[in-house]
Amino acid sequence: MAPMRVTALAGGVGAAKFLRGLVRATEPENVTIIGNTGDDAVFHNLHVSPDLDIVTYTLAGLVDDTLGWGIKQDTTHALDQMAGLGLETWFTLKDRDIGTHMARTTWLADGVPLSEVTDRIRRGLDVAARIIPMTDDPVRTRIVTSEGLTREFQEYFVRYRHSEEVAEVHFEGAETATPAPGVIDAISAAQRIIICPSNPVISIGPILAVPGIREALRERRDAVFAISPIVQGAALKGPAEKLLPVVGAEASASAVAGLYQDFCGTFIVDYRDAPEAGKIEDLGMRVMVLETVMETPGISRQLAKEILAAP
Repeated sequence: MAPMRVTALAGGVGAAKFLRGLVRATEPENVTIIGNTGDDAVFHNLHVSPDLDIVTYTLAGLVDDTLGWGIKQDTTHALDQMAGLGLETWFTLKDRDIGTHMARTTWLADGVPLSEVTDRIRRGLDVAARIIPMTDDPVRTRIVTSEGLTREFQEYFVRYRHSEEVAEVHFEGAETATPAPGVIDAISAAQRIIICPSNPVISIGPILAVPGIREALRERRDAVFAISPIVQGAALKGPAEKLLPVVGAEASASAVAGLYQDFCGTFIVDYRDAPEAGKIEDLGMRVMVLETVMETPGISRQLAKEILAAP
């Protein structure tokens, strides 16, 4: 039997943990990852793609597992020098990581689209799974605080440690963006489409905001499986429970299922949230109750195997 073709929609840290298990549960060459670029930003004139890099470094076996991002055993000599010269360095870029951003920025300046740049980086780091940004066009997540201030995403998330009350989230440029080459084909050709356990507002939300992607998922609804990023009312990583009310949802697995109801046929909840299964079934979705807290690579691989084996 030919290996299953799998497409995954992914944010950063939570997605990367799952994807590390997924590529060990199947043939990685048959996995395509559609990554969020709403978090992209420019620091010190370098184009940084945090979610794409977290996924790539993780699948390359390079990620700093303690931090969940960056390259393990990397140093901060360049940043320390910049700080000593009086520049703001609140967004940490380590030395080898800076090399990635320099390569990306150079290629983009030469007119190479982000999708091709991303492919060059993943091939250069010997990652077998295909990684595609959601779009080659600039789409940027903007956070509007309750005080009326508009923040770039990394300002809100890193500089201010997502401590500000949020009134609105919007995706600048999304309405005129088009899916990157290969995105729609990857959704259409996949036998299993997996929404990783990423923040539904700021990680999956920007992907769905690109015209054509949500519609393509709707056409494949029975093949779409989504993993809840909320367990017992809390996010395992990041500020999802703070942001879900901004889009009219409570911090619960069933509320996330409601956000995905139109394009997702099967929703996966952690066994600790088994009592929510009935609410999700009432939305017309099948429910799988599994261990989703990926404290070890073995758990993430087992979670992936069970999703791939589901009828």
